[in-house]
Amino acid sequence: MAKHLVWDWNGTLLNDLDLVVAATNAAFASVGGPVVTAEEHRRDYRRPIVDYYAYVLGRPVAEDEFVRLDDVFHRAYREKLVDCALADDALDAIHAWEGTQSLLSMWFHDELVPEVTRRGLVHRLARVDGLRAAVGGGHKAEHLATHLAELGVDGPDAVLIGDSVDDANAAHQVGAAVVLYAGGFTDPPLLEATGLPVASSLLEAVQLAVAPTGTGRSTGGT
Repeated sequence: MAKHLVWDWNGTLLNDLDLVVAATNAAFASVGGPVVTAEEHRRDYRRPIVDYYAYVLGRPVAEDEFVRLDDVFHRAYREKLVDCALADDALDAIHAWEGTQSLLSMWFHDELVPEVTRRGLVHRLARVDGLRAAVGGGHKAEHLATHLAELGVDGPDAVLIGDSVDDANAAHQVGAAVVLYAGGFTDPPLLEATGLPVASSLLEAVQLAVAPTGTGRSTGGT
């Protein structure tokens, strides 16, 4: 059993799929793009996010345009964030884990920490890390390696609970176990295709993480 649990934030502990889809549509609208549904977002979402934008828009997205789209997205996201709730069983799941735990998000660090604090979670987490960059959208693996190093936790002693194939790939890069959550940003069949454990609730995810044979070591995903 892993000694340490790393939580993902967006789409995992925080139930913000609808807000993300609305903010994504605001970004697309700013360049005359299509409207996407939640189902389409879950099916097509990928990292780096510039690749997702290019896929939906049907054309390459240059770096300067991505910066503008990212700005529109985050302005729309911030406007409604206060209305977002945690996942229904987020608190129960956090309480159910008996080891140490932390949070790693690809959302901006300076905004993440106050938000996690406002929701009364920060005192339960050994460390909270977000993105320390002006523009987001990249892969999580390097950030997970740094996060664990700062905690003094070896990869094989950790398990990650997240809602994306990118989470699986990040865990693979550091040798950590992973349980994927089907209630977030990714269509469940895409998660199941990794061959890794997939949970329909966060409590189930913790139960799989606790079970001696309940977690898997990612082989990289697709």
